[in-house]
Order: sequence, then structure tokens, then C-alpha cells
Amino acid sequence: MKKTFPLHVPGRADPRVVEAIKHDVRRYVKRERGKTLPEGFDLWEFACRVGATGPTAETTPLNAVGAAIDGIAGTGGAEVYVELIAIAGHRIPRVAAPIGTAPNAPAAVPAPTAALASSFAATDSAPPQSS
Repeated sequence: MKKTFPLHVPGRADPRVVEAIKHDVRRYVKRERGKTLPEGFDLWEFACRVGATGPTAETTPLNAVGAAIDGIAGTGGAEVYVELIAIAGHRIPRVAAPIGTAPNAPAAVPAPTAALASSFAATDSAPPQSS
């Protein structure tokens, strides 16, 4: 999908126009993901570009397209250019951790020392000071 959407439509509130644009983008992504994949591929990836015009559009991750549209609408632009290209891709396999260990788990946390424990207890039980 390569399309330039107007941000100001007579008779419609501008926030509703922006929501309609984002709805069209979501609908297109859902439709593309429903298509059958070529042999040997696992998923659809999307090359996305969003900008005020086609030549000034910047590459944007799919999950940030809505925020980019909001940003252009917030700057007072008259239109927004959205380009979404579906590309067949491969999933990156996740390496499973051995059972009983959590990935990225911190080492055992040492118990607080007696000095730290008593200082916390002293500050918590002290009556509030009046000024």
C-alpha cells in the first residue's frame, strides 16, 4: 500500500480523520497477514515508511506507524504519506533454557545485613518530626 491520505476533510473532525487513516492501515495489515505464504516462509513482515510526503517519508517499524501518523497530524500537516510493503520472512527461533532455570534470572540476592536491617527499622519506627 502506497497512499497519501488528507488530514483535513470538510465535514469531519480532524481526530476522526486520523483514526480512520489508522483503521485503514490496520485493516490492510490484517488482510495481508491472512494471505497464504510462499513455500518455505513463516510470516509476513512489513517495510513501513511514513511522512508528510513521499520523498520525505522515513522508515518506521510497524508498531510505530500509528504514532508517526499522530505526530504528523500534530504538526499541522495537510496530508500524510503511508507506505506498507508486505514481505515474506522467517521467524527467528527462540532458544529454550534448561528446565528449572529462568533466562536472564539474576543471581541469588543476598539477605540484608543486620546493620542495614536495623537502620531501616529505626527510620520506619521513628515518630514524624514537626517543623
